[in-house]
Amino acid sequence: MAFTADEALTFLRKAKANDRLSHAYLVTGREGSGTREVAVGLTGILVGETVAPLKHPDVHVAEPESKSRRITIDQVRALERELQMHSLRGGRKVVLIFDADRLVEQAANAFLKTLEEPPRNSHIILVSSLPDQLLETILSRCIEVPLKPGPRRGLTGRQQKLAEFLRRHASLERPDMAQTFCLVREFQALLAEAKADITGETEGAFKAEEKRYKEASGVSAEWIDDREDYFKALAEARYRNERGVLVDTLEFWWADILRQQHRAAHLDLPDFSTVTGDLANRLPTSQVLKRAAAIGGLRENFGRNVHEQLAVEVAFLDAFA
Repeated sequence: MAFTADEALTFLRKAKANDRLSHAYLVTGREGSGTREVAVGLTGILVGETVAPLKHPDVHVAEPESKSRRITIDQVRALERELQMHSLRGGRKVVLIFDADRLVEQAANAFLKTLEEPPRNSHIILVSSLPDQLLETILSRCIEVPLKPGPRRGLTGRQQKLAEFLRRHASLERPDMAQTFCLVREFQALLAEAKADITGETEGAFKAEEKRYKEASGVSAEWIDDREDYFKALAEARYRNERGVLVDTLEFWWADILRQQHRAAHLDLPDFSTVTGDLANRLPTSQVLKRAAAIGGLRENFGRNVHEQLAVEVAFLDAFA
C-alpha cells in the first residue's frame, strides 16, 4: 500500500511509539511524491530532532557527488566508519543515502553486511525513485515505504512545448523515420535548453560563493574546489530531474491514449484530448502498450547511464515512428 508523505510519517511515528522501528528503510516514490521530506522526517523521528535533523552530529548523509553522478565505495566506507563510532549525543545514529539506485555495484555489495546487521542503535534510510535499479539483496533487507505520486501540477513551459511537438507529430498519417528524427531533435533541443539554463544558474551561484569566500581569510583552495564539485553535482541532479519531467510528459501522452481507449474520465493532458482521442481510435491497444513500453525503457536507460542521445533515438523510433 502506498502512502502520502503525511501518512508515511504518521505510520513511522506510531512505529516508534510502539518500539517497532526497523533498522533499515527504503523510501520510494516518483519525483514530487515527497521521498526526501519523508526521509528527513524519519531521520528527525529517530534522533529526536525536528528542526534540522540533517545537521544532527549523529546523522550522516551520502548522495551522488562525482561527475558520473554515482555513489562510490569510498562514500560507503566513510558511512560505515561513522556507524562504528560512538554516538556523539548518546542516542541513535542514522545513515541516510539519497538516490540509492546510484550506488555503484561494488559499493552496493560492500554495504550489504552493514545493511543486514548495523551496529546497535543505528538505522539506515535509503531513498530512491528507481528502486528496481537496486540489488535484490538490498531490497530484501529493507522495509519499503512506498509513496503515492504527488499532486499533479500544471505543465511547465518545456512540457507544454513538448506536448505541442507531439500534437504536430500525431497529425502525420504515417510518420516515417525522417519525421520521427525531427521529433527527436526537438526533444533533444529541450534537453539542451534545460541543461544550459541549469548550468548558468549553478555556475552563477558558485561564482558568487567563490567571490565571497575568497574575500574571507582562512579559506583553502581545496575547499573552493570541493564547492565547485558540489555545484557541478547539483547541476547534474537538477538536469536529471528536468529530463525526468519531460519523460513524464511522454508517459502522460501514451497513458491518455490508453485511457481514452477504455473511456476513463481522468486525463493527464486534458488540453490535448482531441488528438490523443484520435490516436486512441487509430491505434490498436497492443500498439499503444508497445509504444508506452518504449518510453518506460527510455526512463530505465537514463537510470543506467546509457548514452543519452542513443537512448532517445531508440525509444522515439519505437514509440513514434
